[in-house]
Amino acid sequence: MTKNYKVPAKPYEFEFDIESTAFMIIDMQRDFLYPGGFGEKLGNDVSATNSIIPNVKKVLEAAREKDMLIIHTREGHRPDLTDVPESKAKRGGGIGEQGPMGRILVRGEYGHDIVDELQPKENEVVIDKPGKGAFYQTDLESILRNKNIKSLIVSGVTTHVCVQTTIREANDRGYECLMLEDCCAAFDKRDHEDSIRMINQQGGIFGWTTPSKYLLEELKK
Repeated sequence: MTKNYKVPAKPYEFEFDIESTAFMIIDMQRDFLYPGGFGEKLGNDVSATNSIIPNVKKVLEAAREKDMLIIHTREGHRPDLTDVPESKAKRGGGIGEQGPMGRILVRGEYGHDIVDELQPKENEVVIDKPGKGAFYQTDLESILRNKNIKSLIVSGVTTHVCVQTTIREANDRGYECLMLEDCCAAFDKRDHEDSIRMINQQGGIFGWTTPSKYLLEELKK
């Protein structure tokens, strides 16, 4: 595979080509990012998750200009809640209950959908996932295989949960992953920073990490 782009990253340079790379935006949903949503209802400060929207939007626009495969994910469940494990229901903070933006983590509700600033276009993939990882009980892997994708550039929330889980799943499946540090966020800054180290340590045990500016600079060449 010919690599067209080289991005400064940790632990070393990340190489990729447009045709075999997808840009993933994980769970940038109103309930997790907007004031008054589910995340804030749980007692979290959503300013950190909300603050990355402009950074993700810049990369999204650049990816669209390059005609990259773009994949959005949303965590949520069937309206009848038949796909919610009992263990998750007990610890999920009220899945299915009425929240500030509709029923919590239920597909089709206002809070479940992607934030206004990052709304998908018709030709972009939207993956509705019932778990933390984007591969679990979804057709994501089939889509990536059918499109001959080898590398994933990953953004979204939260860094230590759905983002990191997806990268670990992708790594086990042979995909090369670049996490954009300032396009990911957690409610607790320590969780975000620890996750970055976990991804790129030991020679890139799960993948690479870098600020988005380096990717944007490379894409402009």
